[in-house]
Amino acid sequence: KPNIRLVSCICCRALVALQAQGNGCALICVWLQLFSSVSSVEIGESVRGEDVYIVQSGCGEINDNLMELLIMINACKIASASRVTAVIPCFPYARQDKKDKGFFDIPVDNLYAEPAVLKWIKENIPEWKNCTIVSPDAGGAKRVTSIADRLNVDFALIHKERKKANEVDRMVLVGDVKDRVAILVDDMADTCGTICHAADKLVSAGATKVYAILTHGIFSGPAISRINNACFEAVVVTNTIPQEDKMKQCPKIQVIDISMILAEAIRRTHNGESVSYLFSHVPL
Repeated sequence: KPNIRLVSCICCRALVALQAQGNGCALICVWLQLFSSVSSVEIGESVRGEDVYIVQSGCGEINDNLMELLIMINACKIASASRVTAVIPCFPYARQDKKDKGFFDIPVDNLYAEPAVLKWIKENIPEWKNCTIVSPDAGGAKRVTSIADRLNVDFALIHKERKKANEVDRMVLVGDVKDRVAILVDDMADTCGTICHAADKLVSAGATKVYAILTHGIFSGPAISRINNACFEAVVVTNTIPQEDKMKQCPKIQVIDISMILAEAIRRTHNGESVSYLFSHVPL
């Protein structure tokens, strides 16, 4: 049977090292040279007949990172790998408020951070049984109701009206957060204008504490200064995007490690097991 071979692109080396520990397999050493006119890849060991997983996140210089991933895939194919799977912790060009840019003609598994989020809430918020899970927009209602149901707590949502992209006109809270801990949950935070406005709205509605849990922390532009000035107890993100530099600038940012979710998804894919079972049945 082919062995699992993990390959890390440049921006994901710390995350992939954790996955390698979780799978008990070694990382393949890859030399990637980027020049102004050409890029080249040298794979440090044979991948002939092997099951290769290449990890690359859509962060930083997105176009460069996407090209780096494609070059790596091509190199593994040329080196006669049995199967090549791209593991993309943060999928680029996939903003929720945009129409789909296309479709896949290959199998795709969508991975969820929900098990890790539930674990973090129970371990880090002492008053979690008296909390309300809040969506900062109507589009995230399904996400927050799922988390609220699994915690057996209430949920609320904030209806927002936008004049234009990244600029919120007004917000209306639907639900009760008075004398409760409010936990904002969203899929990503970019400039953080929405979640900071939402935090102010929750405090004015009587919330005792406000947390934000966000799957992808992009934190562009004024995001860090906005979080530093906002009333959050903590802003929690996963390590789908490296956060070391941002954490130095903002002590409120905390990180959930999702490497074990990716490692287990890789193991299940390799063995032909159900990946969806991981999110519906397996507690982390």
